[in-house]
Amino acid sequence: MRKEIVINPVTRIEGHAKVTIFLKDDQTVKEARFQVVDFRGFEKFCERRPFYEMPNITSRSCGICPVSHLMASAKACDQIVGVTPPTTAVLLRRLMHMGQMIQSHALNLFHLSFPDLLLGMDSDPAERNIFGLIEKQPELARQGIKLRKYGQELIEKVAGKRIHSSEWVMPGGGKWPLTKQNADYLHSNLPEALDITVKTIAFFKKCLDGLEDEVENFGNFPTYYLGLVTAKGGLEHYDGKIRILDAEGKIVADQLDPVTYYDYIGEAVEPWSYMKFPYYKPLGYPDGTYRVGPLARLNIASHCGTPLADEELKEFKKLGKNGVVQSTFHYHYARLIEILFCLEGVKEILEDPEVLSERVSAKAFVNNDEGVGVAEAPRGTLIHHYAVDPQGMILWANMIIATEHNNIAYNKAVTQVAKKYVNGKRLQEGMLNRVEAVIRAFDPCLSCATHAVGQMPLEVKLIDAEGRLVDRKIR
Repeated sequence: MRKEIVINPVTRIEGHAKVTIFLKDDQTVKEARFQVVDFRGFEKFCERRPFYEMPNITSRSCGICPVSHLMASAKACDQIVGVTPPTTAVLLRRLMHMGQMIQSHALNLFHLSFPDLLLGMDSDPAERNIFGLIEKQPELARQGIKLRKYGQELIEKVAGKRIHSSEWVMPGGGKWPLTKQNADYLHSNLPEALDITVKTIAFFKKCLDGLEDEVENFGNFPTYYLGLVTAKGGLEHYDGKIRILDAEGKIVADQLDPVTYYDYIGEAVEPWSYMKFPYYKPLGYPDGTYRVGPLARLNIASHCGTPLADEELKEFKKLGKNGVVQSTFHYHYARLIEILFCLEGVKEILEDPEVLSERVSAKAFVNNDEGVGVAEAPRGTLIHHYAVDPQGMILWANMIIATEHNNIAYNKAVTQVAKKYVNGKRLQEGMLNRVEAVIRAFDPCLSCATHAVGQMPLEVKLIDAEGRLVDRKIR
């Protein structure tokens, strides 16, 4: 006999998914599944399009992290044309990407996650949202809006638009230089963004004192960790090589070429989800479970490379054995450290005289029949792989979205939380919210991973083995 609890859809995430909780005969939790329920088709409808359209097309898969797709796609196209973008173009791409990181991380933390952490997991869902946060913590909510605004302005001042700013990016670099006026504006507003971040980190660490139970039980289990690092093992978002770390802090693979990702990353499928299940090939599926994103990037990095972020990274690594932080809950803390790192990086770039150079592109056409672009999106390692014909038309495309890398870990995490908190005899909203909250800690971007649109009501049903409705809640 089997009973199921279905959370459909999961709320306060980007995109569409549901969680199905399977119960034993005694109505305790057996397992839970994070199910992505909409079909993904970007790779297929990119076929027979000119390669130089790919940054514009693929960035439309998401309105939250389009810059990440622009970066990975542009880097793949750089390989197809066989050119190295000028130094200034790389600086401006990095500047845009830092803006992406800042605004996306701020969105998750202040708008999607702080309502749980500050208003309470069991609080009234009608108030447990950004509007409730504005009422209870107006200054904090205001700071979050300002921080996200600065991240969006970084993108806008480089590329002309805050969202879907694909007009600037092109294979070989960018289309126009950064003006001194825009650089001065960004530099003058940087101190406020940095001050907000430093104060928010201090505030967040104080909040941890009352969240010990969540830290202990929200996706707290050993996995491998994967992401880009510099040649010296530092935190890297735009370029670099792949490092893989195990749960004990041992580097199991380092300086792997992202272009040959298919040698060490496999992609499994399951009949109950439209999202792929990437895994580390040497260990097979599902033993090769790894995590990506802010938590993984800080676990694999030996240092950040900027003063304030390096000091905060030392504190972060104290939370785990051998410097490896296992609890998914600490994705929140990791996001704040990455915002700090990006803001310090923005200062370095804006103060580099090369950033105002007018040489921002290297032009060429098809010189190679394949290209792979890899960058660290806010949610993790993002891979774009294209093959073209001699005229530059796309023959096939493969995209491993950052969110997908964590797919096996999502299922482990929702199972752990459901076993800890869910009572199958009678549903309570706070139980189910905790299952959703561990997913929000990962911050999945499911429109990237599934590319769908639609409405997002929430209906949770408890159905017994004979198909009878035992309990039902609608949000």
